[in-house]
Amino acid sequence: MRIGEAAAAAGLTTKTIRFYEDRGLLPPAERASNGYRDYAHDTVSRLEFIRRSQMAGLTLAQIQDILRIRDAGSTPCLHVRDVLARQLMDLDRQIAEIMALRATVARYHAAAEAADPESCDPERICSYL
Repeated sequence: MRIGEAAAAAGLTTKTIRFYEDRGLLPPAERASNGYRDYAHDTVSRLEFIRRSQMAGLTLAQIQDILRIRDAGSTPCLHVRDVLARQLMDLDRQIAEIMALRATVARYHAAAEAADPESCDPERICSYL
């Protein structure tokens, strides 16, 4: 299958597929006599896996590690479970940090709403922060 067909089937651009191939996420495509890339039909499922992995927030390096395990003939299930567990911990940490940031901004905003701009201290840049 040509690169355009693979791109359309996976919902990607040809540029993205070339990028994945350059990064080693896809094995190099065979070349037809005219020089066009000729991808195997299982390329689409691999591209869909890459997209799903990115939607889960995995990095290309993490995805590549999973693909290496699979390409070596092993199932990457335990590795994926561990990667997803770390991803969940990272997301929980980020959510907590964002919630703390939101609370800080809400406090500053409440103070700014309640304050009289005419009573601002001219020696300070802004008394709201």
